[in-house]
Amino acid sequence: MTTGNVPTAMKDTGGSEEGYRVLSYLLAGPIFYGGLGWLGDHYLLTTFLLPVGIVVGTALSVILIIRRYGQVS
Repeated sequence: MTTGNVPTAMKDTGGSEEGYRVLSYLLAGPIFYGGLGWLGDHYLLTTFLLPVGIVVGTALSVILIIRRYGQVS
């Protein structure tokens, strides 16, 4: 049942680690760049930087995911 000190069930994650990493990229990009856009809107008294930041953050997240995980090995 166990291999060394780590149970077999904990070693075989079935790709869930990569899934959680992709999810964190998809959440972190829009939150970070949306936050920067919100700060820019707040200090520059504009209203367009928040949506631009969210879109740019999402696009950069998708690009990062494709570059890291889109390669077939």
